[in-house]
Amino acid sequence: MDRWFDAYEAPEFTAFSPQHIAAIGVCVLLAALMYRLRGWLRAGKRPRYARWTIAAGLILCELSLNVWYAAENVFDAGNTLPFELCSITLYAAVFMLLMNSRRLLPFVYFAGIGGALQAIVTPVLGYGFPHFRFLEFFIAHLFIILAALHMVWIEGVRPTLRSLFAAFGWLNALLLPVWAVNRLTGGNYMFIARKPDTASLLDLLGPYPWYLLSLEGVALALFGLLYLPFAFRGKRRTGL
Repeated sequence: MDRWFDAYEAPEFTAFSPQHIAAIGVCVLLAALMYRLRGWLRAGKRPRYARWTIAAGLILCELSLNVWYAAENVFDAGNTLPFELCSITLYAAVFMLLMNSRRLLPFVYFAGIGGALQAIVTPVLGYGFPHFRFLEFFIAHLFIILAALHMVWIEGVRPTLRSLFAAFGWLNALLLPVWAVNRLTGGNYMFIARKPDTASLLDLLGPYPWYLLSLEGVALALFGLLYLPFAFRGKRRTGL
């Protein structure tokens, strides 16, 4: 049990191990289940209850993570503040769900799904299954994805090309305050100070600082792929 929670003696994470593949599989299955049940989830007050359930899951993940930081004495301003892209989109997703905000959907859909997918496939994670951090990491990122998919599949919100570029603009607007936080704390939030120590997509994008320009192109291309399901629909229920 101690190894399940201990920050210093824990199973090591191995990318694409059976446990990692299983976690990816569970994420895919739960997203597919939401799509399969989308008709049932639209009835009556179920959309509201579903929003609250996903929001509660995100809040619980964030609260439990900070409890773990405190309990294990691993809080570090350079590593544990909520300035990673997925942390920012997690907070945006909670507000979006609780307020049923259509305006927040583009950022959560494009930046949230894009960032969470990359994190799930190539995690920067030091703890393997069944450690608390392994479970919290995958649950939190899955719920970010489910939050965006809920707004699309259940609430009927449809991203537009205009909202794609708006989300891309907001993503770039975040770089300046996050850069300032990195300078103040010595951190590497959003990986804009240097590449992560573990293998990631950034390894394919060139040396620092040029990989930041490559990353801009990758982000825009990923946003475009996420927009494709809506690109050729003549009539949308709700556009943004």
